[in-house]
Amino acid sequence: MRLDDIFSYSIAIYLVQINLIFWSAQIMRNMTQFYINGEWVDPIKPNTCNVYNPSNGEVCGQISIGSSADVDIAVDAANQAFNTFSISTKQERLELLESILRILIERNEEIAKAIMEEMGAPWTLALEAQAESGPQQFKAIIDVLKNYSFEEMIGSTCVAKEAIGVCAMITPWNWPISQIALKVAPALAAGCTMILKPSEIAPFNAMLFTQALHDAGVPKGVFNLINGDGPIVGETLSSHPGIAMISFTGSTRAGISVAQNAAPSVKRVTQELGGKSANIILEDADFNKAVSRGAMSCFSNSGQSCNAPTRMLVPEGKIEEAANIASKVAETTKAGDPKEDSTKIGPVVSKIQWDKIQKLIQVGIDEGAELVAGGTGKPNPESNGYFVKPTVFSNVNNNMEIAREEIFGPVLSIIPYKDEDEAIEIANDTPYGLAGYVSSENIEHARSVASKLRTGMVHINGAPLDAMAPFGGYKQSGNGREWGEYGMEEFLEIKSVYGYESKN
Repeated sequence: MRLDDIFSYSIAIYLVQINLIFWSAQIMRNMTQFYINGEWVDPIKPNTCNVYNPSNGEVCGQISIGSSADVDIAVDAANQAFNTFSISTKQERLELLESILRILIERNEEIAKAIMEEMGAPWTLALEAQAESGPQQFKAIIDVLKNYSFEEMIGSTCVAKEAIGVCAMITPWNWPISQIALKVAPALAAGCTMILKPSEIAPFNAMLFTQALHDAGVPKGVFNLINGDGPIVGETLSSHPGIAMISFTGSTRAGISVAQNAAPSVKRVTQELGGKSANIILEDADFNKAVSRGAMSCFSNSGQSCNAPTRMLVPEGKIEEAANIASKVAETTKAGDPKEDSTKIGPVVSKIQWDKIQKLIQVGIDEGAELVAGGTGKPNPESNGYFVKPTVFSNVNNNMEIAREEIFGPVLSIIPYKDEDEAIEIANDTPYGLAGYVSSENIEHARSVASKLRTGMVHINGAPLDAMAPFGGYKQSGNGREWGEYGMEEFLEIKSVYGYESKN
């Protein structure tokens, strides 16, 4: 063997060893402090909580659960900081956002690994979509802020757009860093100060994000983090008189509670809530492509996306063909260890979530829907992880519980329709209105159907999300918008200054 061959072989062995260490090490993350007024601090009262790896059901670390007293301290710090940060210049805020962006890009892999451990995202998804969505949101807001004017003249009146004040942010576990970044980035751009309560189920990525902000030089008190649960920390934040705005992402049930708590102090509430999105596949669509794409999108992220196309509407004459195509997608969508290259979807996030999904799958069977793929139980019965079989029901009626309840798992309901008018009627027959999907080979036809859907977003032929366009829904899917300029303006108040220019 030549010397260069020996060297290459040695390097290969070294890389394999490094890779094994990377994947095999079970890091016990003990992140029990909060971030308040520019420092990592202990909670007033010790109250630790385990965080579980949903791939194996084992404890992967601990955090602290905060109290109302912790919230009071953070709110005071944010109010003090608001006095100066709210009048910082646009250039100062741009430089801060760019500094944060650089650090997030540097630490993308570290954040991705935390997300893989705490919510079970397969490695490629965790790295290239979940973690990457943080820098993506900062890039978008930087572009918005560069060209944004906080003042405009209407006659002699100056209309100023000013930071609304101290904001509370309550974020979920399913797209954790994305939901954090799409609130924090525009709030910073607007000149607001804030308190973040991430999900206690998947909190570690938020802690790493917080350290990135600290290292980027975010001024003391501008950004604060308190871990905790909804009934204590969430309720205290949403009702606190020292907070001007609540930005909430989560279930519709929890969103109603947040709004009720916020009502007595008349604070602004923006919400991105649940969904039960319809995917209308029209007669003139590329049927195989549209059904396959729709099924894969439904199963992606283990079905744990609020805008997932979970109701597939197909012409009644093609219901059997659609079921066959979707069932093949389900059979090739491997649910397994997030570290394995062959894994398409990881576990759902918790035992509670797994139990809920199992119950609803059984409800679908009991309601008489035709089970064509998947079903109850785990793909591997011996696994301790919370894995769900990708499941497809056909011949579903829109009045069935599986067609109306947000399952939040990899469960697809295929619903037949007689004609286009009925398809639109079925699509809109839901209390939700987050997203809609339309597939057609005729773009004008697709646009016509899209205009009739009562949803905040419509995807034509699988078009992806646009970070510069508004994200949000109608009806019980929430109010307000996130992403891009629309998202930043949620954090601004409007002031009219009359007589700003003299008429003399």
